[in-house]
Amino acid sequence: MVVHTSQAHRSVKNQEGPSNVTVETYLDPTQEQGRAFFSRGIPGSIVMLNLLRFRPVADYSSVPLLAPASPISGAEAYGRYMEHTLPYLQASGGELLFYGNGGDFLVGPPTERWDAVMLVRQSSVQSFLAFASDKGYLSGIGHRTAALEDSRLLPLIAMSPDNRTQRSA
Repeated sequence: MVVHTSQAHRSVKNQEGPSNVTVETYLDPTQEQGRAFFSRGIPGSIVMLNLLRFRPVADYSSVPLLAPASPISGAEAYGRYMEHTLPYLQASGGELLFYGNGGDFLVGPPTERWDAVMLVRQSSVQSFLAFASDKGYLSGIGHRTAALEDSRLLPLIAMSPDNRTQRSA
């Protein structure tokens, strides 16, 4: 649930497969994705679907000032991120709707895994941007960076079930 573009995505070698296989990982939107999101002109509230894959051990190398005294898991680092983030989210008018464990897909690729899933509602795209650019919030973003191996963020817009048209909430 972040919009800064410091590390949009990266290619990494697959450690388990052939050395010529690369896997794209995504931690933040690219500038192009950010522009496209904001130019959609979404009215009303928006729900962000977050798919999260944690590192086995959190990597605080880019933010050593936030690093704990001894190594922790990516899931624990994400817990620190959430503890830091929730007051800023709530102050911006946002709310955590759901946070839970992932697991094996019922329908989907058997090799893809997501450790956690989160749904966050913001009252508007503007309030989301205000939250995501708040200096207080950003001071703890390093916990998220340390925690995540990969992620996906999908903005969801409510539709009316009877005519399947977008509705503002």
